[in-house]
Amino acid sequence: MASTPRTPQRGSSRVEPRRIGELTIAQWAGSLLLLGALALILATFVVLMARVVVSLGPVREFLAVYPGAYDLPAAAPVGIPAWLGWQHFLNSLFLLLVIRSGLQFRRQKRPDVFWSPRGNKRRRISLALWFHQAIDVLWMVNGILFVVLLFATGQWMRIVPTSWEVFPNAISAALQYAALDWPTENGWVNYNSLQQLSYFTITFVAAPLAIVTGVRLSGVWPRDAERLNRLFPAEWARRIHFPVMLFFVAFIAVHVFLVLATGALRNLNHMYAARGSVDPDAFASDPTGLLLFAASLVAMTAAWIAARPSLLIPIARLFGDVKQR
Repeated sequence: MASTPRTPQRGSSRVEPRRIGELTIAQWAGSLLLLGALALILATFVVLMARVVVSLGPVREFLAVYPGAYDLPAAAPVGIPAWLGWQHFLNSLFLLLVIRSGLQFRRQKRPDVFWSPRGNKRRRISLALWFHQAIDVLWMVNGILFVVLLFATGQWMRIVPTSWEVFPNAISAALQYAALDWPTENGWVNYNSLQQLSYFTITFVAAPLAIVTGVRLSGVWPRDAERLNRLFPAEWARRIHFPVMLFFVAFIAVHVFLVLATGALRNLNHMYAARGSVDPDAFASDPTGLLLFAASLVAMTAAWIAARPSLLIPIARLFGDVKQR
């Protein structure tokens, strides 16, 4: 006897799972677990291969000649001043908010709040884009001040290569990192060559690229400059701007991991407390830098949570007109 299909009861409805973007929370969790497993397998393979490579005779000789760092010029300053710690914190805070507002702007399909300058009511941008550009300005001002102080105090010699030996030493440091045999270093005196190239790239390549492409996509770019627009099309800027942001995210993740994995207390004392010594073991058990780092994380978390329309709208009104749907 054939069974009669059950008729759904009136008023019953299927609850759709919550989505973040195009995927459900379960799909995101599964994707992250899969990517994490693949990353672990890849990392294990890289470590095993690196250990094989560094065990070879010619490579051992190369590592002996190029230990991972070269001597800085005699005029190079020793130590990290307090202003550099403050610049580091402000740069981290502004960059975090730049990334947050940029991602929010990219995800936003139908903005609910718009901002217009008082002198041009016809120009209208979303509140998320206004916040992104406002934080960009603060980040740029802080970056300009940072570069000026770098060259005024001689600190530039710590992140700008002054010898061609930086390249073989960077390869050496990379091999040592990959083999989990951390290169001997004391950031209070000198960064290893891989660090130096990374900091140079972030400061003098990635940051200017982010600024130039961001300006090209912003409202301050002259729309009527036909020749200039042909030389630097907006589509080029879009193709560069987002990958540069991803580069910043990857750099931050690797940077924080290595800071914590290669002597967290010592490294945090250098950057957050301006406490260090030519003795690499000094301040290796001092918690001052860790406490300041924890306080900075609290401040950045509070800023992330506070960056909501309820707080941004009153601030945006100080600089223009705000309209809501």
